[in-house]
Amino acid sequence: MAATTKMFKTCKLVPSTWGNVRSSTGKCLSTDSRLVVRQLAPEPVAAINNINFEPMTKPDILTLPKEAVVVKVSHCAVHWVDCLMMAGQYQQAPPLPYTPGMEYSGTVVDVAGDSTGFAVGDAVYVADMINAGPRSYGQYQQYGGMATYTVAPQIAVRKIPGNLSFAEVATLNGAYETAYHALIHCGKIKAGEVALIHGATGATGLAAVQICSAMGVNVIATGGSDHKLDVVEKQCLGEGKVIGRHNYNSDSSLVKDVKAVVKGVDLVYDTVGGLELGKNSLKVLKFGGRYCIVGWTSTPFAGGGRGAGANHATANVLPTNLIMMKGAQVLGCPVAIHTNLDQSIRKPRMETIDRLVKQELIKPHISHEFPLADAKEALLAKWNRKVIGGCVLDCN
Repeated sequence: MAATTKMFKTCKLVPSTWGNVRSSTGKCLSTDSRLVVRQLAPEPVAAINNINFEPMTKPDILTLPKEAVVVKVSHCAVHWVDCLMMAGQYQQAPPLPYTPGMEYSGTVVDVAGDSTGFAVGDAVYVADMINAGPRSYGQYQQYGGMATYTVAPQIAVRKIPGNLSFAEVATLNGAYETAYHALIHCGKIKAGEVALIHGATGATGLAAVQICSAMGVNVIATGGSDHKLDVVEKQCLGEGKVIGRHNYNSDSSLVKDVKAVVKGVDLVYDTVGGLELGKNSLKVLKFGGRYCIVGWTSTPFAGGGRGAGANHATANVLPTNLIMMKGAQVLGCPVAIHTNLDQSIRKPRMETIDRLVKQELIKPHISHEFPLADAKEALLAKWNRKVIGGCVLDCN
């Protein structure tokens, strides 16, 4: 069912903690609703424009699996992957129809018989790329967080730490689990080293900056504007600092900007990709250094998938001569795929993230917050690179 004007009412926008509530519509949803993807589009902008809200009621616990938990959503993260998934350009493809939103926070409103760890009224967050949400692999793929209510298995539900808000915790795990997996599990980063963080102004890149800082690793950060990089520099909460930076859109070169502060870096964390960026990153990598591939946002359709816009011809290429002469270790770091194959690797990751949150060494930065009624605007802001760090929907 397509959304109708009767589903919306005019609302007064209240400034958020972040001071960046943006709404071009001034709408609120007048009934319990969920955003639904019913068909794929050739590319993300068309896909975003195709999605609609549909009315919903609270899911009936008696019809759900015995380990189910029903959550009234408070905040839902908006991710780059959400945009790709709607266009069939992500490697994990939920069956249609589904509600987007891979991680979210809220309040427990119902529990099934075997869900003994939670009670109605508990403040929780759901962020489990294996067991819950459209990125997952099980029977909960249809239940995303861009809705009034959603459903997750007990194994994917966690109590909210006391020092994070509903909005902050909704953006915690996707970014920080990805960063941990690449930097620590794959890249073996350690105190005293220097990391070159590409895409440092995005959610995963900024998480990588904070994890490096927490571990005593200095960072050279790259991003698309000086303003965004100014914000990133202020996010270091540990001993490691941003000691250098490179703006992709400036007249300066990456090699020049890195060499101005260090002879070489120990690790490259690459969420961006592209031949020139890869070549120049290898030029500044120390001999025997690690090149961690986390994503390819510069060529988003290279991953293929089931969407009509897939373009394998744009796949990134790294020069093998530089890889050999540098003795470089090139490491693919697919956190969801790896965790699905070996779920034991998640326990130390979560323990470390929990510890760093408690020590206040990591804290998600959110630049944009939208009401649920403006989900399309939120998704477009994310896709069009307006966001610094995290973006959330307020679903209250």
